[in-house]
Amino acid sequence: MKHPDRTETTVVIPLFNQLHYTKICLDSIAANGAGGARILLIDNASSDGTGEYLACCQGVDVISNQENLGCSGAWNQGMKESSSEWTVFLNNDVILSPGWLEGLLAFARQERCDVVSPAIREGEYNYDIIPYSKEFVATMAGVSRIGAAEGICFMVHRRVFDAIGGFDENFRIGQFEDTDFFRRAVLAGFRLGTTGRSFLHHFGSVTQKAIKKQKGVKPYVAQNRAYFHKKWRLSWWRRLFERKLRNWRDLLWRTREKARYGHSLREKWLDGSLRYF
Repeated sequence: MKHPDRTETTVVIPLFNQLHYTKICLDSIAANGAGGARILLIDNASSDGTGEYLACCQGVDVISNQENLGCSGAWNQGMKESSSEWTVFLNNDVILSPGWLEGLLAFARQERCDVVSPAIREGEYNYDIIPYSKEFVATMAGVSRIGAAEGICFMVHRRVFDAIGGFDENFRIGQFEDTDFFRRAVLAGFRLGTTGRSFLHHFGSVTQKAIKKQKGVKPYVAQNRAYFHKKWRLSWWRRLFERKLRNWRDLLWRTREKARYGHSLREKWLDGSLRYF
């Protein structure tokens, strides 16, 4: 049964095992707040004690699936269950910082964006996010990348779903469903943006990595990529052109951001140092 939303925002978090990271994510929400948003957890048939843990959680709503519906399936469940003005789709392998949701909402209103993502630092968690994010947001609050969003965390206005529908469930398990959705949104005339007003840490696709190591799992990434190319009729030359265009755009963004502010909206700890993307 659909629950009436008490606030303007619902946060949807798909889960498939990785209980350790789910606990970290929910602890960060409890510690840093979510602006009174409804927290909706979609358990995709976890087998590591996630279900038992969620049964004891307070202040959250849970949908428990009997099979793994994949990321698109879980996102669609969350979208249909929510009647909020805004829905945030969030990975479970993240740590949130103070004011993360308020920053997304403020940016969306000011810039009239329909799909919004925060700044992200990825990789090893070898710093204290509280002082780091405070300095980061103070420095980068006025920095944005219009036209870009990120599947790790993105906030969508209800009008986008009303216009283009939900997520394509032909993308199995995960990968490319976010890229497909963003493409559809842009073609429908909606405005995407990434903002320095909001910051989170991402450990780095831990669920996807775990699934890929399982025996008997078909190469879904390659299948999803092939489906994406076929769906959008992307020839080799078209894919090359779009990739070069994205690379040049990202290079300009990160070069300008790093030179002016000492940060970029996408950072990653890699091979013993912080890199900028």
